Amino acid sequence: MKKLLPLFLALSVSSASAVTTITYWQYDYASKVSTMNELIKKFEAQNPDIVVKQETFPYDAYNQKVASSVPAGQGPDVVNLYYGWLPQYVDSGYLQALPSSDFPTAKIESTFVPMIKASKINGKYYALPTSVRTLAVFYNKDLFKANGVLTLPHNWDEFIAAAQKIVKGAPPRFTQLGFGIQPDGQDYHMLREVLVRQFGGSPYSADGKKVTYDSDAGVKAMAFYTDMLTKYKLGTPNFFPGNNSYRDAFVAGKVGMIIDGSFAVGTIKSGAKFNWGVLPMPTLKGSNVRSNFGSYWVNGITKNAKGDKLVAATKFLKFLTSEETMRTWLSSVGEIPASKKISSDASLRTDPVYGPFVQALPFAHSTLFVDEAGQRKAWVDAINSVLLQGGTPANAVKKAAAEEQKILNNYYK
Repeated sequence: MKKLLPLFLALSVSSASAVTTITYWQYDYASKVSTMNELIKKFEAQNPDIVVKQETFPYDAYNQKVASSVPAGQGPDVVNLYYGWLPQYVDSGYLQALPSSDFPTAKIESTFVPMIKASKINGKYYALPTSVRTLAVFYNKDLFKANGVLTLPHNWDEFIAAAQKIVKGAPPRFTQLGFGIQPDGQDYHMLREVLVRQFGGSPYSADGKKVTYDSDAGVKAMAFYTDMLTKYKLGTPNFFPGNNSYRDAFVAGKVGMIIDGSFAVGTIKSGAKFNWGVLPMPTLKGSNVRSNFGSYWVNGITKNAKGDKLVAATKFLKFLTSEETMRTWLSSVGEIPASKKISSDASLRTDPVYGPFVQALPFAHSTLFVDEAGQRKAWVDAINSVLLQGGTPANAVKKAAAEEQKILNNYYK
């Protein structure tokens, strides 16, 4: 027995050392975290030699946490990032290009929806999404019925008319909103990529290096959006406290309509205690110009993953971008699969909840950010200069364009 014991111990140590542990980071969003926990269990069952530790952080602190940890050789091996952050992370050397043998460029571009090309940097892919998002209108069916809104809005005039019937109170004492206006939610995306284009403009040059919304179309778009508060008094920003004020207020049954991404489906489905539905983004009256904002979060492999960790991280990334995982993410979180094949499925396109988001994919634009936080601030500050400070839409657009052009110039110089 004594002779067998050293052999047993050696085998035990060998078995333990064969297990590779990798760390995965994402921001703290309830439906995403719980879904990822279940996916990790499934992945580990399929790969008993790999352990995945998930760590999450509040959204406001997440970007800074990643940016400070990875350079120090700490933090995640696989990281979830907003696609608009990629240029800065790649330029800083925090991410490594995806192994071409496992993720050939030709296969990526034949498999994934076209908008993911916004994350191709210097001819290489450094990260890939499980899902993508577009915008649509979530509406409270019960509030529509109670306030005599009998026709669903298809254009912006109908949208405003419906919201006017639903709103209760007036600033600063609203008790119910017709539209959950929130510039720093999804509204600034809608203004830039939907309204500017619907008014006949384009927010940027084709190569993304030049701001082009400082135009008649840009001013009309800014005026139209800000009029929803200043002229029509459909709602007010920050009606509820917190970063997701507009969505939380909608879930609480206090808002007739909000503009939000498909990622909100899971939260609204689990929280709303009323009948609700989803409508396509409105168009201008008498116009058939449709546009949408497409965005996504990607998973990439950091420079920390080397040797066995790199092998494990690559396997995990392939799992996260598999069709099976995409279907799970759709049902649990509500985000649209990034696969061309799944997102073109007829049953998904006609689904009453997911259909409006999927149908928007062909005309959804993914803004080519180089400094997402800085570019967002330029837009939100400009909007607030009208809403909160009484500025003019023309001056607001001019200011946003100047600030954003500085950011672009600094990056592309």
